[in-house]
This record gives sequence, C-alpha cells and structure tokens, in this order.
Amino acid sequence: MGHATRSRVVIDHLLSDHDVQVVASGAAYEYLSQSLPRVEQIFGPTFAMREGQIQRWATVVGNLRKVGRELPHTVREWLARVHEWRPEVVITDFEPLAALYARHAHSPLIAVDNINMLDRCRHDTEIIGAEREDFRIAKAVTHSMVGGANEYVVTTFFRPAVSRQRTTLVPPIVRPEIEAATAERGDHLVVYSSGDPVLLDALRASGVPCRVYGMRGGPEADTREGNLEFRPRSNDGFVEDLRTSAGVVAGGGFSLLSEAVYLGKPVLAIPLRGQFEQLMNARYLEREGFGLCAERVDDETVRAFLAGLDEFEAALAGYEQDGNAFTLETIERLAREVAAEDARELRRGRRLARRPA
Repeated sequence: MGHATRSRVVIDHLLSDHDVQVVASGAAYEYLSQSLPRVEQIFGPTFAMREGQIQRWATVVGNLRKVGRELPHTVREWLARVHEWRPEVVITDFEPLAALYARHAHSPLIAVDNINMLDRCRHDTEIIGAEREDFRIAKAVTHSMVGGANEYVVTTFFRPAVSRQRTTLVPPIVRPEIEAATAERGDHLVVYSSGDPVLLDALRASGVPCRVYGMRGGPEADTREGNLEFRPRSNDGFVEDLRTSAGVVAGGGFSLLSEAVYLGKPVLAIPLRGQFEQLMNARYLEREGFGLCAERVDDETVRAFLAGLDEFEAALAGYEQDGNAFTLETIERLAREVAAEDARELRRGRRLARRPA
C-alpha cells in the first residue's frame, strides 16, 4: 500500500497537465480505482508470511503457480490495450509489468521508488551487517524487477553515495494529509504492529500510553487494556495520533518511517525478519540519529528508546523537506526530458536506445 499511496500523489500531480492511465494489482488496485480514472487491474506477486517473517520458498512457489495460471493471458490482454493508447512515458513504482511494457514498446521508462536504493547506492558493512546473503538476494531481485529504466528517482530520507548513473535521490513522497499536518508532542506512542505479543508486553511494562494500529482484523471500536489502546483502522485517526505523538513504534517499512521523519517523530523501528529493505531503512534511521533499530524488542529496548526521545528529536530538527514539491517537479521534469529525447530519436528514424541498467 505504500507504493499505492505514493503513486496517488504522483498521479494527482501529473493529471493536471497530462493524460494518465494507471495499472495496479491487489490492494493497490482497490485503493487507486476508488478515486482515479482509467485504472486497470493486472497480475501482481504476493508474499507468504508466517509468524511475522517472509517465507522465501513458499513465496516463490506461490507466485510461480500464479504466474502459470494468470500471467500469460493477463500480459497479452493488457499489453494490447496499453499499446493502443501508446503512452509517451512509462512511470513505475516498482511494478514490473509496466517496465515490461516499456521494454516491449521501446517507450521511455522512469522508476520512482525507494527500493532501488538497494541497487543504485553504495552501502557499507555496518548497514549490510551479517545479512550479506539477504542483501545480495534483495539487490538481485530489485535489479531484475525494473531494469533498464532511462532514469531512476529514488525517494529517501538518508543519503548514501550513488553507485549507478541516471540515479537521482529526492525526498520521500508523503500523503497530502501528512504534508498538511502540524506536529505537536504529546505523551503517547503510536504503535503499528500485527500484534507481536513480546512487543506488546514490553510496551505494557513501560507504562506509556500507546495507541496501537495494524492488528490483524483490527477492533471495530477503541479497546483499552491498561496503557494500550487498540484503535480501529482510520486514516484520519491515525494521522491525528501520529502528529500529536511522542514517538512511533513500527516496522521498517519506508512509508511510515518517512512520514514519522517528516513530522519530526522519533521511531523505534523493528524490521520484518527476512526483509532486508526494511532492515536497511531501520539501520539508516538509527545512523541518522532519528531513533533506534531493534531486530528484537524487550523491556530494555523500549526503555532505551524512551530515554532517547529528546536526543532523537534534536537530530530530527535538522531534517529539511519542503513537502512534495521538489520530488514531484523532478519526476515531471525527467518525464518531459526523456519524452522529448525519444521524440527527437523518432524524428531521426531511431528509437530511444534501451540503456543497460
């Protein structure tokens, strides 16, 4: 859903001056099709999960079965429809079929996402840590998903050295309601968790008021258990709780981390096991001084986070981001540039060359 909410911001910006057709799968399709014109549903991969950890082999097997059953028909039908429309530029937030179309039609391609940080920047041994094999797998998958783009726009709140050409680092894309929010420091923590009992026990022991979102199924109304208040799904409620919080406890997903950083909220990041991108985000968050990365949580970890709130806030005060303006202007500028270059090549009788990734 982080891909979908970011894409919604980009699409809304582009719709003011451009004709835009949207393709998405799964929950992203459900979200985008409610409010945008011309949204097509396509095949998309899914993750197999067990006890909060990605099951790699089950994920591969499950998606291979889906590919054999759904992909050939979906791709043929979808490619034919889009090819009739003939877009001048393809923009993708880590959606591989859009990239496949761009290669098939020799159309300019721009990748806008945070995940290409894995492949297009240099990461030192402190960030990679003992998970070198996980890093290599994640980097290889990332490289293969959206290879050969003309430009890569990588959204990020941290700035490692760029290792590949045609890579532009820009501030994260935040939802309009986050961009408009005024941060205040309250006394509660916002917790986004699937319900890890060890984490919940550690938060209970802290005595700090916690407003918990993300529980599987979720309560239909607020439910209080001591200092823990379990909240139903609510976009407005979540944004209000986030902007008035003292800090955030969440996984290592980029969207929520970037929203917390934007609002100056310290984060205790607990990355999903088996998901190196989340681990990378959390380690960079700690390096920047914006919070802590904790692969396991206990009472001592929560106490350390609470004790460091003032220090984390001081570091976050130095973070600068002027809403989404610079990032959206960069995306549109690059789209115009690659489209113009492609048009020049067409007039000369040559198509814009697909460059190696």
